[in-house]
Amino acid sequence: MALPKGVCTFHKDISIFSEVSGIERTLKEYDKAFGLCSRLFEAKTSDYGTAWRILRPSSLTDQLFIKANRIRTIQETDEAKVDEGIESEFIGIVNYSLMAIIQCGLSSDHAMELPAKEAVERYRSTFNETRELMIRKNHDYGEAWRDMRVSSLTDLILMKILRVKQIEDNNGKTKVSEGIEANYQDMANYGLFALILLNNMDANELVD
Repeated sequence: MALPKGVCTFHKDISIFSEVSGIERTLKEYDKAFGLCSRLFEAKTSDYGTAWRILRPSSLTDQLFIKANRIRTIQETDEAKVDEGIESEFIGIVNYSLMAIIQCGLSSDHAMELPAKEAVERYRSTFNETRELMIRKNHDYGEAWRDMRVSSLTDLILMKILRVKQIEDNNGKTKVSEGIEANYQDMANYGLFALILLNNMDANELVD
């Protein structure tokens, strides 16, 4: 018996609607999480200028390791001696990742101190490229990250950091893997995903 005309189309439309709704929700939460990071970056740029420009990409990689390792320690011990939770560390991971990408894109003879306007423009441009990568990967993998534990995202960031450190030790040479900048982009996106999940966990606790 043939199905009534339009039934298959109806189910297909529902699937498309769900996919659109999913990405719209993700972009809304993703941009909100980035807002936390950008406000801090701009505030620190106002206070300190671009002192971070003195750090070579390898030094930024080490800063990322320190932050990710602290998150993992807090997750494993459920105790923080310093009055800063893991949310601030994930914000730091996002910002250090974006700063590292900026550093990789600037020539060695570029002015050390960037005007505040240029720094913010480069920061936002780097974020937009990272956001586009997230959209492409989210399309291919679906929203699998929503079912992940924050601790797993921490481990993925640490894995990416160790990969970058190895590439740096090899003078940037790779045979089959992505380059350093792609790994920094992944770290920034994992950090933003973690901020989204943490925010949703807090929201659920308020409801309960």
